[in-house]
Amino acid sequence: MSISKEELKKQVTQEIENNKDKLINFSKDIAENAETGYRESKTSAKVKEIFKSINLGFTDGHAITGVKSEPIKGKSEGPTIAVIGELDGLIVKDHPLADPKTNAVHACGHNCQLGSMLGVGLGLINSKANQYLNGNVVLFAVPAEETIENEYRINLIDEGKLGFMSGKQELIRIGSFDDIDSAMLSHATTNPEDKDLSIGGTSLGHVVKYVEFHGRASHAAGAPYAGVNALKAANIAMMAMDLQRESFKDEDRIRVHGILTEGGTATNSIPSIVKLEWRIRGRTIDIVNEVNEKIDRSLRAGAMAMGANVRIRSIAGNLPMLQNSEINDLYVNNANNIVGSENVKIHPDTQSGGSTDMGDLSQIMPIIHPRSGGAIGVGHGNDYFIDDYYKSVINPAKSMAMTVIDLLWPEENRLKQIISNNVPPYSKKQYIALQESRMGNEFSEYMKS
Repeated sequence: MSISKEELKKQVTQEIENNKDKLINFSKDIAENAETGYRESKTSAKVKEIFKSINLGFTDGHAITGVKSEPIKGKSEGPTIAVIGELDGLIVKDHPLADPKTNAVHACGHNCQLGSMLGVGLGLINSKANQYLNGNVVLFAVPAEETIENEYRINLIDEGKLGFMSGKQELIRIGSFDDIDSAMLSHATTNPEDKDLSIGGTSLGHVVKYVEFHGRASHAAGAPYAGVNALKAANIAMMAMDLQRESFKDEDRIRVHGILTEGGTATNSIPSIVKLEWRIRGRTIDIVNEVNEKIDRSLRAGAMAMGANVRIRSIAGNLPMLQNSEINDLYVNNANNIVGSENVKIHPDTQSGGSTDMGDLSQIMPIIHPRSGGAIGVGHGNDYFIDDYYKSVINPAKSMAMTVIDLLWPEENRLKQIISNNVPPYSKKQYIALQESRMGNEFSEYMKS
């Protein structure tokens, strides 16, 4: 039986529409059980449960909590596309839906990613569309996109349970993407300019900093001169970091920001240990590395000024994201058919202020990272909610499924052509070597014993 590509798209999108309630309810269920990165055991279990319900095999334990489906196989061999959903939530303590024990909440819409990922799979399987394609589709629920809880993740690295901080970084390292040729993920956005569906744009690279200032405790009133105040060392360092800002070029898109996670234990005791978690972002990794050295000098200066010691732990963060223009164009055409061209936004190749480990993946294979409407409030804020699950789950599922068909349609073999015509910036081996070169653990000793 022969079928046109457009008719196949109609059948797939109709199956997604038929299952809209299931997909939306699944996304809502994920939202009610939010967990942070590398702790997503309940979320992984829900993904595995729904894979079982549609007779889709899987492997688990990818970077601790990741779940990877068996390939939805085409009629013949060809490239394999991963449709990705991210498992993790955020910590937003004052969000109304935050977990009362962990403060975890889906304040970035990752729950909707899992719903749209599942939608692509259901659409292909129920319509048997995969039987007309040259290549395979994998549904991949991945952990720890949000780079948070740095101390916890560093401990995992030190224990040998992780090599890199973010989920996709680690999945690349351990080989979970070795059989994948291309990938896509759709992200809900609160920006009204993004309309119902949008595509394009890039993201910043970054490095993660975990810093400990070590001083000497003593009575804050009775004998302050006998102590070494780690908090004041940190204060000097933070001031020095702020004073670096005038040396940053506007076009380099530099962002330096962080939090103090431990600042002492009692007001009547000189703080002996103070901990910081910091982030440095920029347009390129070379720029990030340059600013990172300025920040390290500032941290050392704070310790030196007070005669404290400082440990500076640098962890390789995300690389800038490069979306494939040819796949973007295919996605736009499909998005226009789903929501109308007046409701589709095409972004120029300019960088947002954020970072994502889809950037890391984009450095070794062609990817797209479209966005969908349906969210309100401020991303990562206490007023972030999914207001329209149809826009955040169903529309992107349909658009991605149609794009998969374009890429694997046998008469065109678009993905094969894209892969052969585009050499990624890094091989897997080169990527790992680059990221390992960005890891550091420096201890500067200034405190007299």
